[in-house]
Amino acid sequence: MAYLVGLDVGTTSSKAVVFDERGAEVARGRARTSWHTADGRTEADPLQLLTSARHALRDAVRELPPGSVVAVGVASMGESGVLLDRGGEPTGPLIAWHDTRDESDVEDFAAEFGADEFAIRTGLPLRSQWSFTKHRWLNRHSASTVAAVRRLGVAEYVVQDLGGDEASELSLASRTGWLDLTTRTWWEGSLSWSGATAGLLAPLVTAGTALGTVTSPELPQLAGAVLTVAGHDHQAAAIGVGAIAAGNELDSCGTAEAVIRTVAPGMATDEILALTRAGVTVGWHALAGHWCLLGGTQGGLVLSQLLGRLGVDRAGLAALDAEALAAGSPAAGTPAAGAAAAGTVIAGTSLSITGDDNPVVHGADDSTPASVIWRAALEEVTARAYRIHSAMSAVTGPHNRFVATGGWAHSAGLLEVKRRAFGPVLRSTVAEAGARGAALLAGVAAGVYRDTAEAVSATGETVEPASPRGDTTQ
Repeated sequence: MAYLVGLDVGTTSSKAVVFDERGAEVARGRARTSWHTADGRTEADPLQLLTSARHALRDAVRELPPGSVVAVGVASMGESGVLLDRGGEPTGPLIAWHDTRDESDVEDFAAEFGADEFAIRTGLPLRSQWSFTKHRWLNRHSASTVAAVRRLGVAEYVVQDLGGDEASELSLASRTGWLDLTTRTWWEGSLSWSGATAGLLAPLVTAGTALGTVTSPELPQLAGAVLTVAGHDHQAAAIGVGAIAAGNELDSCGTAEAVIRTVAPGMATDEILALTRAGVTVGWHALAGHWCLLGGTQGGLVLSQLLGRLGVDRAGLAALDAEALAAGSPAAGTPAAGAAAAGTVIAGTSLSITGDDNPVVHGADDSTPASVIWRAALEEVTARAYRIHSAMSAVTGPHNRFVATGGWAHSAGLLEVKRRAFGPVLRSTVAEAGARGAALLAGVAAGVYRDTAEAVSATGETVEPASPRGDTTQ
């Protein structure tokens, strides 16, 4: 049996999963992503990140015979990147995508170029997230960047470390602020403003392009396996669960919730502006020849924070979900109208929730039942996702298939509230969708499948109707 390995290097951890050619999971490994936070800044040591990725891979393949893995695909978080010197060594830290040290740089760019010009060029809303403003910050505050001759995104850096060729994969490049969306070339305006050059960036490729083979002596089980960059983790996840047809919508319900649609390339300027003004990104997809619409919230973080504050662990979630649903539907509208943000009336109590990392429940007191607070939280995070969904639908039309994946897709309460807002909900049966998508793209790179469509078809259906009772076992 020939095996495919998918590695998803995420904000929380690296997940490596071995699959057979039919898409069935064989083994997995995981290692935590280590971040250092000080003075409100969050960054990682690039070498520690490589160590975590290798550890996850080693755990996943330790029982496999050498030569049985034919390909390895690596997906990752977007935006963050590593600067390398001529010897291939990092010249500085990897700044977290959610780090906001570059807020003043964002303001400077807006004053010089304008948010609309940036959106039209890149397909991105102008905010503190993208690579180019963090690169400018490093240029202004770190003398070590002068030695940099190459900049790679996280997945690209891991592939290079394993023995692959240097490359800039399109879905990751689309989240740098340097890529011109329409021409699929590097935009000189943001490059020069940030202190970068086109020569600093590796050649552009699509996900699933063969980039050499594994030569790392630390991973003999992978020796000779074809390498590919599988792109941005959310888009790899859409491939992993097969939610890539026109009208499909993937709701990745993790700590950071992401709503994703696959669309044909090309949009009018006013459509791009409408999406970016709603916080939705427009960029090249890990699925070759397609664009991806992606909007995110911190809905999962809100739920995690409030669940802990209510003193409920995962074992007690099923009971709390049932009580929250029994509390009754909101009397003041639906998520479609943004009711939770405006103040949802549940069981006679008007509640609203604001904030992400430290959410505030307005209208609650010591006598408010936990079930009512939890129902308000479910309505609020669904309302946030629905606003993104509505912005996408206004431009691309209604969805025809809604697939939920991620840890919070095991909450019966959340899935029921989503069903009332979005219509029928399918739940992914894949435990690590990003890693599975990366493995399928690795299969494309190695010639196991002709293309991504055949990979998805050959590995079968990976969704099921969401159970009305839910599943809180994971």
